[in-house]
Amino acid sequence: YHDGMTSPAAPAAPAVVPPRADIPEAYTWNLTSIFGSWEEWEAGFAELEQAIERYRAYEGTIEQGGARLLQAYRDADALGLLAYRVWYYAALQYDQDQRDNTVNARRQRVQLLIARWRQATSWFSPELLRIPVETVRAWMAASPDLALYRFAIEDLYRQQAHVLDAAGERLMSLSGRLASVPADTYAALSTADARFPTITLSSGERVQVSYGQYRRLLATCRRQTDRRAAYEALYDAYGVSLNTYATLYNGVMQREWFDARARGYASTLDSALFGNDIPTSVVENLIRETKAGVAPFQRYHALRKRVLGLSDYHVFDAFVPLTEHDEKYPYDAVQDWVVEAMAPLGSVYQGRVRDAFAGRWIDVYENQGKRSGAYSAPVYGAHPYMLMNYNDTLDAVFTLAHELGHSMHTLLSHETQPFVYADYTIFVAEVPSTLAEALLLDYMLERASTRDERIVLLQHAIDGIVGTFYNQVLFADFELEAHRLVERDQPVTAESLNALYASLLQQYWGDLLGEDARAQTTWARIPHLFQSPYYVYQYATCFASTARLMLDIRGDDLAARRAAVDRYLDLLKAGGSDHPMRLLQRAGVDLSQPETVRAVVAQLDDMVGRLETELG
Repeated sequence: YHDGMTSPAAPAAPAVVPPRADIPEAYTWNLTSIFGSWEEWEAGFAELEQAIERYRAYEGTIEQGGARLLQAYRDADALGLLAYRVWYYAALQYDQDQRDNTVNARRQRVQLLIARWRQATSWFSPELLRIPVETVRAWMAASPDLALYRFAIEDLYRQQAHVLDAAGERLMSLSGRLASVPADTYAALSTADARFPTITLSSGERVQVSYGQYRRLLATCRRQTDRRAAYEALYDAYGVSLNTYATLYNGVMQREWFDARARGYASTLDSALFGNDIPTSVVENLIRETKAGVAPFQRYHALRKRVLGLSDYHVFDAFVPLTEHDEKYPYDAVQDWVVEAMAPLGSVYQGRVRDAFAGRWIDVYENQGKRSGAYSAPVYGAHPYMLMNYNDTLDAVFTLAHELGHSMHTLLSHETQPFVYADYTIFVAEVPSTLAEALLLDYMLERASTRDERIVLLQHAIDGIVGTFYNQVLFADFELEAHRLVERDQPVTAESLNALYASLLQQYWGDLLGEDARAQTTWARIPHLFQSPYYVYQYATCFASTARLMLDIRGDDLAARRAAVDRYLDLLKAGGSDHPMRLLQRAGVDLSQPETVRAVVAQLDDMVGRLETELG
């Protein structure tokens, strides 16, 4: 805490999940920068509802000239800014206790209103595109205010070949209500309707192997028999519905192929990448170079097999720590670490991180009904808010740094860019989060005083590369090849998807894995494949971007380091003001080049070597 403020002693992360009322206020977020009360929120909701209806008046009029087009853009920005606040006030209130049906009803009201907003504005792009681009360019040349929207306008015309007429766009917007059915059904089948079995561990403890408990068991059970039992229980829970999961995934891919063909794209990959002007060669280069660089990945798992003393090695053996380490990391204690770790990015950046801690931007601890996981919410016109479920573990420390990276990206973008460009793309979103983790790792490794500390930190970093890069590329490889089955009118069944996944396991893992028929069904329990197609590759490209940036930020030459930091901060400030590939290139990262991906391979090779030295 800064500015003379002091904090009460942080409570230990609770062993029993408490009601929210028992969490000290200092460790909850303060949402009053969005709205001061539900009464203010209701007024904002009513204002948004009226503004949406008023916006319909622009339909059929923007051809009148640049002044009318400018006003339409400005009113759209005002609508968007208000919608951010109305949505996030309800959404954040709901996430702090998802048992509150009154708040959930308010959140759903916003969802329905936003759907009306999208329908009320679906005419805009087709109408603008009926005006010759040269006419609109002349309007921009005559109006500096309208020229602010140049990138958004030029990008819309770039996509003109894939924008339908007004009737077509309206039909596509209506079909959006059907588009979520496969993902929603997957969520219901894999969570609400799932029947997760209970197993008995070697200690005698009985545990229900839910999705969340599964990772905990793999990371804490020292006996392979216990890990195997958890693995078999979870995979069998998915296995009983494997044909249904295959049918749902086929539905997801058929939807993507329908959308791609309706808009005139050559493939689903082209459709997914075109919006951000990303060449398909980026994904193809990522997959090719990762496959060529699996040697340190395989070396790490061979090391794990040796250190753990296993005669055979399986995917469920990849998470258990190589050494015992029970150290706790209280929330108040690690705040200074995170701030100090950001020193390479400058004192101004560090001050903004302190603001997040002092200003109650963070909802820190778990409470009954609270949403699981962690995220950073970008509330334009206020400041970012972070949801955590901090539990005093090393993972929680790095998650805190990760979400603060997102929040600083949001803050710098919102402070620098007008609303139209304030939002950044997923393609760059994970760069500042993973870079913040990398800086924290450097800081903690420099101060590690024991062999066990260094082993734990190195394993954490390596597991990050394995999980965020190699595993995600394998998933991206799988979904690309699965979508190509659909594009070639090939059958999509549980058997064909299993065969595809088994082939990729062999290509990435080599001969490390023991015989196991269940591993080939892993695709069925990866939510992103069903809910966010062509998303996972971006985890890997962001990780590769971070690896390349860190080479310069860690460099020996002071002037070069400062220049690298300036380029990086400019990337964060740029928001969505240009296509992500160009923004990254200005920061010194070119994802079309093999060397960028190879930087991750080299980083893993170095860390595995250091871990081998520590383990002997």
